[in-house]
Amino acid sequence: MSASELVSLIAPVAAFCAGKPVDAALEDALARQFPADGPVFAAIAHCLRDGIADGSLCDREAGGIRFSRPAKPSPATHGFSVDVVTYGDLAGPHHTHPTGEIDMIVPLDPPARFDGRGAGWLVYGPGSGHRPTIGGGRAVVLYLLPQGAIQFTGA
Repeated sequence: MSASELVSLIAPVAAFCAGKPVDAALEDALARQFPADGPVFAAIAHCLRDGIADGSLCDREAGGIRFSRPAKPSPATHGFSVDVVTYGDLAGPHHTHPTGEIDMIVPLDPPARFDGRGAGWLVYGPGSGHRPTIGGGRAVVLYLLPQGAIQFTGA
């Protein structure tokens, strides 16, 4: 797995999101266009699992959370950064989303939940914040950040 492979797989999702408000309507549209049981979601999930297994993704670690940023915002990603995290049964650092956050949730253990949600999409609007939490096992979360904007608060 390479970062360019992941970018090529996520590009149609990023293109779909580009120019749309980052809100609940986008979350619903993603679920219809790229359902968790559909081929695009499955291909990205497979790439994520392979990349974590071969060490090309989530090659850094802090506090039990493995992470990486395979792509900075660019024309190839329609202005989104592409970040990937994997962990289980803990809460990550509190942060805010100045321009929003689009999460693709891939449970590695079937009961795993990210912020209470299983496989699929979760969208946080501009100005929102949270302490990202995975419970019930391990999961991978790919997140798209408009312009790569994220602010860790230390809270």
